[in-house]
Amino acid sequence: AAGRPVAHVAAEMGVSRTTAWRWWRRFQAEGRPGLVDRSSVARAHPARTAPCVETRVRIARMLSRRGPVWIGRHLGLPASTVGRVLARHRTPLLRACDPLTGVVIRASRRSANRYEHPHPGSLVHIDVKKLGRIPDGGGWKAHGRGERPNDKRGLGYDYVHTAID
Repeated sequence: AAGRPVAHVAAEMGVSRTTAWRWWRRFQAEGRPGLVDRSSVARAHPARTAPCVETRVRIARMLSRRGPVWIGRHLGLPASTVGRVLARHRTPLLRACDPLTGVVIRASRRSANRYEHPHPGSLVHIDVKKLGRIPDGGGWKAHGRGERPNDKRGLGYDYVHTAID
């Protein structure tokens, strides 16, 4: 609005010229509301698998208890499409299910519930890493066991402590 070149303002802000021009056009068209952050999710998914096909994939999985390759061959779909549909609907992997009943018998690596603590310091994780002191130029293989390089710290270990709140 001050008449300065958009490229100069972009350089000062640390963004690309394309991004600066996009913001400038939005500001001209919509004013301040045009500068509010927007979601980057696509508004339309024209190539997404149809809901009826997704339902057929889920039913085939439930009835056959087979993987994407078999279901894809059975329904005439690529195995990658079947895999994406099953992942989208959070269908558990076959290795986590009982082969006869289809019930999930193995815990997943991710916890379903997040836990939060009421205040800082209520849960602290501490790690200690023990590191051997290696002199400049290498250790005993470079200097021999009997020879010690001039090192004021001497031999031994250093310890790195890490605390995560």
